[in-house]
Amino acid sequence: MKALIVEDKAYIRKGLINLLETVETNIEIIGECATVKEAVVVSNACKPELIFLDINLTDGTGFDFLEQTGHLSFKTIFITAYEEYALKALKAGAVDYLLKPVDVEELDLALKKIKTLPITEQKAQINTAKKVWYQDDATLVLSLSDSFQVINLQELLYCESDKGYTTFYLANDKKYVASKPLKEYEEKLEKVNFTRPHQSFMVNLKFIDKYDKSGVIYLKNGQKIPVSSRKKEAFITTFLKYNSH
Repeated sequence: MKALIVEDKAYIRKGLINLLETVETNIEIIGECATVKEAVVVSNACKPELIFLDINLTDGTGFDFLEQTGHLSFKTIFITAYEEYALKALKAGAVDYLLKPVDVEELDLALKKIKTLPITEQKAQINTAKKVWYQDDATLVLSLSDSFQVINLQELLYCESDKGYTTFYLANDKKYVASKPLKEYEEKLEKVNFTRPHQSFMVNLKFIDKYDKSGVIYLKNGQKIPVSSRKKEAFITTFLKYNSH
């Protein structure tokens, strides 16, 4: 079975390949991809039969990838960190997933289940999961100067406040400016893994690559976000708790 691994962390891809060698001789890894864009190109060219798919990628989500490859026929095993939103969606659709770090017994079980599952049945499961993923809690409607804009909070990198306006920066490089202060959105964003490390910023915890102890957050796309001295202790507590799963 030809398989593709779509995961933005190289060490997880490598670990998965090593585990596959111990449990399954029938899987041939035909490629590794770190982004949605790259995965779409490789899938169209190589026609994999099975995809190990990370939910959160640097330029979008696993569901974005599936939307762009709906014309292809393959089975999917999701890989995810312990994130409440992701697990809620996958469980709602009864979709098979592996938690990071991947456990060899869980991998073996997922492979056995996926072999007998018809592709049409899995697509129906994934559609259910997708509806939960994109449900109201996961979206925000912004009132812009000339329109109402719906944004998916799973793809929102960070927000920046300036003189009563808030700019929303998304993983697909789009940005939107709303004429409301950041405090108007704070309560809703905190429910979905955002934190406020600075008076002018709210950041999506899942897009943080590292925290420099000098007081700077580095996002996965290279963007730097300051942490104010007043909020440093609270931020570090939230950051470590989120990444302890």
